[in-house]
Amino acid sequence: MMPFRERNPVKVGAVSLIVLVAIVLMAFKADSLPLIGGGDTYYADFSDSSGIKPNDEVRIAGVRVGKVTGVGLDGDHVKVTFKISSGADFGTETNAEIKVKTLLGAMFLALEPKGSGQLKAGTTIPASRTKSAYDVVEAFSGLAERAEQINLPQLTTSLNTLADATKDTPEALQSTLKGLSALSANVAARDSQLNTLLGNLKKVSGVLATRDQDIVTLMKDSDVLLRAVVARRDAVHELLVSTSNLSTELTALVQQSRADLTPALSNLKSVVDVLRKNQNNLDNSLRLMAPFYRVFTNVLGTGPWFDNWISNLPPGPALGVGQ
Repeated sequence: MMPFRERNPVKVGAVSLIVLVAIVLMAFKADSLPLIGGGDTYYADFSDSSGIKPNDEVRIAGVRVGKVTGVGLDGDHVKVTFKISSGADFGTETNAEIKVKTLLGAMFLALEPKGSGQLKAGTTIPASRTKSAYDVVEAFSGLAERAEQINLPQLTTSLNTLADATKDTPEALQSTLKGLSALSANVAARDSQLNTLLGNLKKVSGVLATRDQDIVTLMKDSDVLLRAVVARRDAVHELLVSTSNLSTELTALVQQSRADLTPALSNLKSVVDVLRKNQNNLDNSLRLMAPFYRVFTNVLGTGPWFDNWISNLPPGPALGVGQ
């Protein structure tokens, strides 16, 4: 086998570039790969997009089961493409609805399983079984109908009457109107700050939305903890009662022993006073006993006998052996 450094650098560079391009393409098409981005693709027709956009969640009974992969026009309606990646089951008559996820306008696609069997991959849910968060056409149609029902002459008369009634308004009402005008002007002047505040609120809501499973897990763990505390309530109650009884018994013991302890402490004080008065004598006794204990140790410290001698005693006759 030819060593790597002896290979043609042009071929090595070309192969490396091809591998890098393949890796980049795989990264961009990760959702389409069978192992990484597996899942079945479905479609749903809506009369209005209602703010739904790609990468929004797809949920069944509040549980995330996929995401929206595309939103586009298909004739006179909106076609939403979504992919189910969790292996969830839903029937052939399943309904779809665009719902509001957060107060700042984030949306998600909710599926309502219905019917028997499993909806085949690539199936389109018709507009008859879908519902938008709000229907712009219906809203404007209702506005037109309301506008047609307005009696313009009567409205003109009402406005003229209101103008005549407020012509000689008291100072208090005029001050109120001026205050409202100043308030509206102040709010308009802080428009950029309000936009920044709303943008930050959107970020916070986005973080909370991405951490919804963590919040649910935390609440479940808290529920388990509270259940354990409730289960151990009797044990904790018995512990507190026993502690209270112990403190009562100790208090009674101290009160009963106080009469006996007082004379003992008084006598102990007298003994300490006597020892303190004779401290010099005790020091001299200890100092004089030191030579005695030293000699005593020398006599008995050489074995199971003691050494001694008597002065002015003549030595005894030597005992010969084997004469």
